[in-house]
Amino acid sequence: MRDFKALPDLAPPLVARGVIGWARENLFSTPLNSVMSLIVIYILYLTLVPIIDWVFVSSVFLGDDKTACEGITGACWAFIGNRLPIFAYGSYPAAEYWRLETCFVLLLFSFGPQFFEKFPYKLPLGIFSLTLFPVICYFLIAGGYFGLEHVETEKWGGLALTLMIAYVGIVAALPFGVVLALGRRSDMPVIRTFCIAFIELWRGVPLISVLFMSSVMLPLFLPDGMNFDKLLRALIGITMFQSAYMAEVIRGGLQAIPRGQYEAAKALGLSYWKSMSLIILPQALKLVIPGIVNTFIALFKDTTLVLIIGLLDILATVQAAITDPAWGAVATEGYVFAAACFWVFCFGMSRYSIKLEQKLHTGHKR
Repeated sequence: MRDFKALPDLAPPLVARGVIGWARENLFSTPLNSVMSLIVIYILYLTLVPIIDWVFVSSVFLGDDKTACEGITGACWAFIGNRLPIFAYGSYPAAEYWRLETCFVLLLFSFGPQFFEKFPYKLPLGIFSLTLFPVICYFLIAGGYFGLEHVETEKWGGLALTLMIAYVGIVAALPFGVVLALGRRSDMPVIRTFCIAFIELWRGVPLISVLFMSSVMLPLFLPDGMNFDKLLRALIGITMFQSAYMAEVIRGGLQAIPRGQYEAAKALGLSYWKSMSLIILPQALKLVIPGIVNTFIALFKDTTLVLIIGLLDILATVQAAITDPAWGAVATEGYVFAAACFWVFCFGMSRYSIKLEQKLHTGHKR
């Protein structure tokens, strides 16, 4: 018999691979899908082309006043570049910007490596970000120590203030939420009643009312001569408010753990706190990562409400800058810039949560 030699497999045709293959399979697999895809592509064309022209093609990026943007049909990004220090630092003294910039670098150094799977020192950096980082940044920004000029909190603002409020709220709300969630499921009536009352009270009022009460009403109930910094009162109010929502998210995770896990912990002779810290809470927190991050994102966006108590976050500084007659009508550019800043941080948190879910996935996903 003649020996037949197997030939190597041929590559699939061009129409079945690459961009063409993907389009045939996902966009033009049937006549109906083809028609719908063409309609959507046409709508995107009508929408994206004017946006790209306004943002990039017909826009102006350099200039000192509105004369640089006269006669153009695109965006006046020169306004953003001219006011960028105010948007980033608020009314903080220009000579002391290096202190805020140092904190920005430390923030990036602490959290940036968390997005890289193979970075070897993520745990020490995480511990640093929760312990030494807030202390270092407080002494740097507030001053009054080590020869640094003291800067009142009324001058703090812009993106730096937004990140500060969000960071403190996120770091403080999570442990408080865990304690409240455990207390709500406690077998001790006094603790359970207190936690339920706390959670329902703070969830029953809007955050804007909490900030207003902390800024305007709280000083009326304090003894003469006693007062708290406005920013400190806002941080406490935001932390308590978000802790209540965080507690409900974590309670949902605790209720999702099978009863057998609790019984197994008791069978091993573990105490309540050991069973919670070693067995129950790690599983519960893993299950509710999307809910936790969703609460963090809502907190980050709610920082804009501090405007009502006189604190100028990034959105407030944008609103103040767009009324400058030296620039004319630049409200659209200002709000687009503020929205882009919020989107970058919120999208970053969302992507990190997805990577964390994938890393901690142990078979619960369906």
